[in-house]
Amino acid sequence: MEMVRTQQRQRIHPHKFSLWVAMASIIMMFAGLTSAYIVKSGQAGWEEVVTPNYFWYSTAAIVASSITMQLALRSFKQREMQQYRLFLGITFVLGIVFIAFQWAGFSWMWAHGVSFRGAGAGQFLYIIAGLHALHVIGGVVALFFQFVKSFFGRTKNYNSVPVEVVSTYWHFVDVLWIYLLVFFIIIG
Repeated sequence: MEMVRTQQRQRIHPHKFSLWVAMASIIMMFAGLTSAYIVKSGQAGWEEVVTPNYFWYSTAAIVASSITMQLALRSFKQREMQQYRLFLGITFVLGIVFIAFQWAGFSWMWAHGVSFRGAGAGQFLYIIAGLHALHVIGGVVALFFQFVKSFFGRTKNYNSVPVEVVSTYWHFVDVLWIYLLVFFIIIG
């Protein structure tokens, strides 16, 4: 009987497994897009694009939000619900700030003549960074629901799986953004 309990504890939770499968799919998508970027950048007529400073500001926001998300997870596990709500709320706000800076960066690019036309990095930058922004919006929605649940949900058993899933996804979009930014700076 004890062996069965030990085996059950060692299994990965189905929600965590699903998240890892989803993240692997997302990695494959972005690997394909960045590979296509590299291939296309070697062709004649390729136009370089300057990465807007707003993307640096958004990077600071998402890195800070990753820190506050980790603090929220730790607070939840220590059953400090006030701290958990505070850090989760800050993470949510920083996610919104990230999206706002991304929007400002896209607006700056558009105002400076970077569009979907022609052969250039602009097309890829809009698509790749835009897809990432959509994934962050999904994360912000998850943060919002987790935040609301922290006030109205039951926390008697302190099941940390939902918080761990949101936290893992949030760290994932953070690391993914850093990869994309470095990619655009080095390759772009």
